[in-house]
Amino acid sequence: MAPRIGHIHVTVDDNPWHWADASGEPVILVGLPAGKHKVTIALADPTHRPIDSKTVEFTVPPHAPVSHASH
Repeated sequence: MAPRIGHIHVTVDDNPWHWADASGEPVILVGLPAGKHKVTIALADPTHRPIDSKTVEFTVPPHAPVSHASH
């Protein structure tokens, strides 16, 4: 993180760890298993103190089985 730049902290499913991002790009989550999930995004100041946060809950549907049948 560059000095004097705020950033976001991203926490998935109440894990005890988070990652920080200052890219300004969308946060894209991949590889979550089917089921209910919760993501918290916290706006943080340059010293990592949270300024504000928002939590969203969503459900990843079961993945459809992939067919490898020949035609």
